[in-house]
Amino acid sequence: MTTVLLLRHGRTSTNATGVLAGHQPVGLDEVGRAQAQAVGERLSAAKLPLKAVVSSPLPRCLETLSLALPSWEGVQVDDGIIECRYGDWTGRRLQELAKEPLWATVQAHPSAARFPGEDAESMAEMSARAVGTIRDWDARISAEHGPEAVWLACSHGDIIKAVVADALGMHLDLFQRIAVEPASVTVIRYTPLRSFVLRLNDTGGDLSGFQPPPPSEEAPSSDAAVGGGSGGSV
Repeated sequence: MTTVLLLRHGRTSTNATGVLAGHQPVGLDEVGRAQAQAVGERLSAAKLPLKAVVSSPLPRCLETLSLALPSWEGVQVDDGIIECRYGDWTGRRLQELAKEPLWATVQAHPSAARFPGEDAESMAEMSARAVGTIRDWDARISAEHGPEAVWLACSHGDIIKAVVADALGMHLDLFQRIAVEPASVTVIRYTPLRSFVLRLNDTGGDLSGFQPPPPSEEAPSSDAAVGGGSGGSV
């Protein structure tokens, strides 16, 4: 019953100005740095015994972690949770992209959307690699540290939305209904039979409810409805 905290990076100047950053090496803006420090305070207050911290290799994620978890050593960088490869759309304003015929497909039928350009990928490919990466890390951490382990991954909005859709058993075509704000925390617990989304797009809640139970406490059955952090989503 391993638990993963999915942290979206803090706000960037491209977020603020409505530009699709993609793989551009943009950093956090002033608001984003404050957001990263605030989520770090929440993580510190929760005293979660994180067993691993995994990050997209893009600077905005690594900067978020450097501010949120300044004393953490050994962040694991994984290309599997890097931002979607938007190809020729990278660096363009969202207002412009909304006029493209492909935009409607991305919003209403994303499983059929492939971005233009030689280095681009489809949203289905993005989803498959993101979900596979998170589930692979979860299995490895569970095998090494036990089924009650808690870990954190810092990534991007579309990546986290795809992982959430998978955890909810939703088709990718519905993932645009999921909101993941900058510096928000989404919490998923994986079990052998099903996954549970315990928090979604949380930007201010108490995270201490996700501490694993003491070793002597009997764990619930793997198919039980599990709680944790009963404060709800925000």
